[in-house]
Amino acid sequence: MRPLKESLNLCGDCFAWRERLDGRDPLKRNMSIFTYNEFMKEIMTLFKYRGDYELIYVFKEEIKQTFVSLKDFAIVPIPLSEERFNERGFNQAEAIASLAGEKILNLLKRTSSEKQSKKTKQERIFSTNPFELTQLPPKKVLLVDDLYTTGTTLRQAAQLLTDSGAEVIQSFTLIRS
Repeated sequence: MRPLKESLNLCGDCFAWRERLDGRDPLKRNMSIFTYNEFMKEIMTLFKYRGDYELIYVFKEEIKQTFVSLKDFAIVPIPLSEERFNERGFNQAEAIASLAGEKILNLLKRTSSEKQSKKTKQERIFSTNPFELTQLPPKKVLLVDDLYTTGTTLRQAAQLLTDSGAEVIQSFTLIRS
């Protein structure tokens, strides 16, 4: 959802990932509704870190409209570590996915509790895959998360799903940095 490199019909981020992964990006595309700015930063702080779960309903209509065109995808939220879930009391990606009105599949489990927000861009990009599968994936998967920063988390999940038989993986994030 960044400006496209016209000759490739790709955004700069997707182009960089394709280069980094020798042309084998497991994520077909990411869709985001909002851009990360000071206002969205404050909203996410209240939502994620101060536990104001009700804020997610502000975005309900935009989220539902986006999911209309993705009806044939299985919706898979990015999981939190058990530690992070216990701190927050909810998974923000599941909260977003629940507004789509579709069945959510919890196919992934996080095996690491390391905070992405504490890492540099390079540390994020080259981090070890923190996910494992709980069951085999369907052919078409839509990964859901709150914020797309470097794309590493989504690509790590997508790679695991691809390696396990998923054929098309796209992602949806509420916000794009």
